[in-house]
Amino acid sequence: MIEISNLTKQLGRTRAITNISFSAQHQECVGLLGESGAGKTTLLNLIAGTIKPTSGQINILGFNTSTHSLQTKKAIGYQLQGGLTHHRMSVKNILNFIAAIHGLRGLEKRSQVEQAAARLDLMPVLDCPVDILPPGFKRRVALAQALLHSPSLLLLDEPTQGLCPDQRLKFSALIKSLSEDMTIIIASRQYHELTDMCSRALVIAGGRLAADASLADLQRSSRHFQAVTLASDSPLDLLALAVLPGVAGIEEDRHAQGKVTVLAMPGHSIFPAINALIAHRGWNITSLSLEPGRLSDVVHHLSQEVSA
Repeated sequence: MIEISNLTKQLGRTRAITNISFSAQHQECVGLLGESGAGKTTLLNLIAGTIKPTSGQINILGFNTSTHSLQTKKAIGYQLQGGLTHHRMSVKNILNFIAAIHGLRGLEKRSQVEQAAARLDLMPVLDCPVDILPPGFKRRVALAQALLHSPSLLLLDEPTQGLCPDQRLKFSALIKSLSEDMTIIIASRQYHELTDMCSRALVIAGGRLAADASLADLQRSSRHFQAVTLASDSPLDLLALAVLPGVAGIEEDRHAQGKVTVLAMPGHSIFPAINALIAHRGWNITSLSLEPGRLSDVVHHLSQEVSA
């Protein structure tokens, strides 16, 4: 559906993107991970055609973005990072305006605008000026406009920033629904949210593609994979935890007294032994969880490797 080959972008004296290649198929939702300044937004802008590559190729539905920009732009929906605003236009007017730009007319335009607004819970604010809306609503308007023309490729840049927890859950459900009809690429620093939406992730570090793997594989490479995090109202016996079989170390949470994370040696399952120790000692545990692995660990480690 989308194929990128040896993509490079020079911005002044800085090489923002260096020799990136990957592909994504129809009905695939891909997470784009990376620390601030890694090049995620620049990559999305290149795919969307808002900036031109210095070298390399981007093909969407078999069309090259440099030679067939009209065809590729029709296939793309792009939700910008900063949300959408206008100093005078209402939500309905701006959606109608963008729908018209995409060539929608009459009943089709009205239907697409209403469908996009309903999907993003914008119906109560359709007549409100976009400029007075809170940031979370502006971001939802930006996503609604990206969906108006039923794109084949949806690009999202930090889409959940400014959304409340309930809205984030609805957004996750929406993405799962949309991925049945299109390819989706989501750039986000909210890595934990992507595990519910994406099966695969690209890690960008220093403008380079540092990893292309399933989210499950990336989590398994985290030093917190199979770690156990627990908290107690009373002090825990850290030595008793540390000497359990398979324990690699203990991290104390500096921001939450009485909360620790017990790290596991590779290939070891320490949860049963910790559970047995808790029962034997009669500890009053307020929370206990087995960690799937922290993507933030992996992204930070890969970023350090690239910059080294």
